[in-house]
Amino acid sequence: MAQGRNEGKGNSNDSVRRHNLSVLLRLVHGNDGISRSQLTRQTGLNRSTIAALVGELVERELVVEVDPDSRNQVGRPSPIVRPGPRAVGIAINPEIDAITVGIVGLGGTVLRRIRHNVDHVPTAEEAVAISAQIIDGLREEFDLAHRAVGIGVAVPGLVRSHDGLVRLAPHLGWVDEPLSEMLEEATGFSVVAANDARLGTLAESTFGAGRGLTDLIYLNGGASGIGGGAIVNGSPLRGVSGYAGELGHTLVNSSGVVCHCGAVGCLETEVRRSTLLQLTGVDVEDADDLEAAMLESSSAEVTEEIDRQVDTLAITLRNAINTLNPQLIVLGGFLGSLYAVNPGRLERGATDQSLPAARDSVRIARAELGKNLLIIGAAELAFESILADPSSF
Repeated sequence: MAQGRNEGKGNSNDSVRRHNLSVLLRLVHGNDGISRSQLTRQTGLNRSTIAALVGELVERELVVEVDPDSRNQVGRPSPIVRPGPRAVGIAINPEIDAITVGIVGLGGTVLRRIRHNVDHVPTAEEAVAISAQIIDGLREEFDLAHRAVGIGVAVPGLVRSHDGLVRLAPHLGWVDEPLSEMLEEATGFSVVAANDARLGTLAESTFGAGRGLTDLIYLNGGASGIGGGAIVNGSPLRGVSGYAGELGHTLVNSSGVVCHCGAVGCLETEVRRSTLLQLTGVDVEDADDLEAAMLESSSAEVTEEIDRQVDTLAITLRNAINTLNPQLIVLGGFLGSLYAVNPGRLERGATDQSLPAARDSVRIARAELGKNLLIIGAAELAFESILADPSSF
C-alpha cells in the first residue's frame, strides 16, 4: 500500500499525469469530502491542473463534485470532491465461526455486509466455495450500478505478501493454502490477501481513530485470537515477508499453556474471548452482546477474570509502547470491550511501568469502525490497483 499515507507533492508535467491522478484520488478516498482549494494546497498543483485532473476522475466515475455549504462563507466557495459510487471492492473475512463478505465503496463506505455462520471450522476450500456463492448472489444486485475492482481478503493468520499464500492460520488449521489463487479461479476477480490485523490497522489509520497520525499500534481480539499491526512513521510495518505485527504471540506468561503457534504463554492463550463468553453466559452467535454482559455482571468470578485479562493485556501494551513509541494504541473487538469495562486499570497497567519518555505521548482508544473494520481494511487491498493508477478504471 505504498503512497497511502505519504502522498507527496504533485507535478503538473503531463508525463506524471497518472501519478497526479493517484495523488488526488487517494486524498479524496481518505477524506469525507475535500474541496478543490484543499487539493490545490495539499498537492502544490495549480488550480487549472487540479480542475483538469478532477474532471478526468469525474469522467471515469471515480469521484463526483458537489456544491459546498455556502453559509457563513465569504466569496465563492470551492466545489467539494467526494468518492464516486461506481467503483466497489469486494471484501472477505474467513473466521472459525463465520465467513463474512462485504461490498465497499471508495471512501470506506460499506454498502452490504453478509455474515454466513458455519457450524465447524471451515477448510480453505469451504471458505472459497461459501465466498463465491455469496458473491454470485450479490452480482445481480451490484453489477448494474457498480463495477467491482477486485477482492481483498482479511485472513486471521500469516499471509505471504507477494502471492497471498496463507502460510499459517492456526485457528483455522490452514497451512500453505493458495487462497488468493483459489478465489481467483472460483470468482474470476483478481484477489489480494493479507493478515486481518494489518488490514484493521490500515482501516483505522485511514478512516478511524488513527486518521492523521503517523505512529500507531492496533490490536484486535476476535474468534480467531489476537492480531496486531502498526503504522511507523506513516507507513505500515510489514517485515521482510509481510508477517510483522504478531503481537498476539508475544510472551506474557512463561508458565502458561501451549499456543496454536507452538510457543508457550502467548498473549492470545491468556486473553481469550471464549473464556469471557463462557463466564458471562453469552452464546457465541451473540458475541456482540459480550460487552454489555460484562458491564452488567455482578459476578465476582467475571470481575476477577476481566481484571486478570486486562492486566495481562497491559503487559503487551507496555512492551509495545517501549518498543515502538506510538502516539496511539487502538483496541478492537473484545479487547475494546475489556478496555471499556475498566479503562483506568488498563491505562495504568500499560503506562506505569513503561519508559517515561515513551509513555508521555501515547494514549489508548477503541477502534471506531466497529464490526465493519476488517471489511473496510480488506477492501483497501482491492482498491489499491485503481488508487495507484486511476486511469486503469
